Amino acid sequence: MTEPSSYLEATADAYNGVAVLYADFVRDSLDELPLDRAVLAAFAELARSTGAGPVAELGCGPGYMTAHLRDLGLDAFGIDLSPVMIDLARQTYPGLRFDVGSMDALDLADGALHGIVSWYSVIHTPPRHIPSYFSEFQRVLAPDGHLLLAFFESEGEPVGAFDHKVVTAYRWPVDELAELAGKAGFTEVGRMLREPREGERFRRGHLLMRMG
Repeated sequence: MTEPSSYLEATADAYNGVAVLYADFVRDSLDELPLDRAVLAAFAELARSTGAGPVAELGCGPGYMTAHLRDLGLDAFGIDLSPVMIDLARQTYPGLRFDVGSMDALDLADGALHGIVSWYSVIHTPPRHIPSYFSEFQRVLAPDGHLLLAFFESEGEPVGAFDHKVVTAYRWPVDELAELAGKAGFTEVGRMLREPREGERFRRGHLLMRMG
């Protein structure tokens, strides 16, 4: 087994095992997060401004964020590594499309998407593999497409692993992650850093990027 397939398999297995509990935990999580909703609304407005093309949520889990993107007026669908998560998403949101797949090898044509949302989904990727993910995002986005990344920000520390409740994850300096996206062909539109709320351990980072 290669190292990349090993961490992908470990991530899928971990989320398969907690899928029902995780779905219950996140289902209404946006209700108390006005800044998160604001950055999602900004992404949706930019995506709509480029046309009516599809938007993919990569690492969609149980589908609540894909449904939120739909409610913001986007032609949204979800992709996730965990088959159990995809089954839950299909059951909960039968009017939406959900597919099993990996973010580093998407079964999508070049330039097929108008937008990508990666909402805390690259956090489990070992740092050395992040550039290949950004290259894949660049491949499937149309020339005027947008990318929204949400992640755990490292608060002045270098990129490093932490004991995420599901499986090992990584915190990133926002400037370093933006630089890596820039090397893959993205230009930063804006960023939002949110301090941790009660019950949260870390600052949350959000990067809004466009192609070119």
